[in-house]
Amino acid sequence: MADTAELKLPNWRNEELSYNEILEKYPSVSPFVILKADILRRGFTLTEKAKEHFDDSIYINAINNSEKDFGAVITSESKAPVGLLLRDGTAIGCSTNQNEGIRDPYVIDYVDDKFVITDQGEQIEDVDFWRKPDYYGKLTSKGNPMETVLTARPRRLDVFSANKYCNFWGRGEGCKFCSLGPAARFYRNNPEAALADPDEIEEAVVEALKQKGRFTTICTTAGSITTGDKLFDDEVKMYSEIYTRIRRHFKGDELRFQYVASAFDKEQLIRLKEATGNIAFTTNLEVPTAELFEWICPGKAKDVGYEGWKQRLYDAVEVLGKGNVNTQIVAGADLVQPNGFKTENESVEAILKLTEELAQHDVGVVANVWGVVSTIIFKNFYPPSLEYYTKVFSGVNDIQQKYGILTYFDDYKRCGTHPSSDLLRD
Repeated sequence: MADTAELKLPNWRNEELSYNEILEKYPSVSPFVILKADILRRGFTLTEKAKEHFDDSIYINAINNSEKDFGAVITSESKAPVGLLLRDGTAIGCSTNQNEGIRDPYVIDYVDDKFVITDQGEQIEDVDFWRKPDYYGKLTSKGNPMETVLTARPRRLDVFSANKYCNFWGRGEGCKFCSLGPAARFYRNNPEAALADPDEIEEAVVEALKQKGRFTTICTTAGSITTGDKLFDDEVKMYSEIYTRIRRHFKGDELRFQYVASAFDKEQLIRLKEATGNIAFTTNLEVPTAELFEWICPGKAKDVGYEGWKQRLYDAVEVLGKGNVNTQIVAGADLVQPNGFKTENESVEAILKLTEELAQHDVGVVANVWGVVSTIIFKNFYPPSLEYYTKVFSGVNDIQQKYGILTYFDDYKRCGTHPSSDLLRD
């Protein structure tokens, strides 16, 4: 984590509405979604008693999870849950040191034979942790643990290390909130070494699918690959190879594919769909204005541009259909100074304005809580208030309900990082 001394907000409890006050002020918003947003915003710790009962033969331990290779910060704690699960099935993808030290974290305790979320001694909610799937601990034919190439959420498989190198970062133009940057240093002179082995991914997926009923989607994300005959062609080739291999092991829509990828053009998406079948596509605008895009995402702005990125989202709907295309907004990163919005309300208004514009073109928006870790350029700033996130998430949901846009592959059961889409319960 960054030097948190300068990030700490000692008076935040007096200056911001509390979780309970937000529940009272916004009764129409699910308390589970509000709690999820606050945990993502504040992080959590475990009491010694909770650590004693955290059984890493049952639960996924972040210390052994391959997400660390994709730039995530992994705690030094030996007992480190990679995600939480609430009573209604809401998944929360959050390690124990997300936004560490900025605000007081929630505390998970073990009381009356169950795990509970507490704050200042008050029991807020029952909680469980993400459970290990059957394939964890098994080895690929090359002797590597399968969980190092394929991680699991409660209902989703993740290929998060398909490519651990981002060309934008490699040339010093990566997104300023992104934690992938450090990986670029290791692979700058040998980007091929950052690519995952398709054989190992295939083997892990085949093994994972033996656990019937556990998984409904598989998501792959990677650093942008800008090379090829045209922009992003080599990235398309990488995804196509991985999923062509996986597709042959099952029939129909037993497993839905989601690509969180660069802004592919229409022809590239047609190629992907032909190779892999029914797919969902996410390519991220990240921020709500062109001016902030140029400042915060300089590589994306240079190669495609803000309006060009939006147009590729619109083109994707033509190829893949309504409900299969969305974009992420990193809510809060647009408040970073000196160029960000001056007030939280300005940010909320801008995000909802963009959401409305995209919804008119059948493009969904998923908004998340900005995670501050020591590896990012914007490491000396902090996420905004819980009320800000409640306004963003409920506002995004209202707009998507209005236009009938569902984000099945990023909902409360499958993703874990986008509270806005958790409100869409189909």
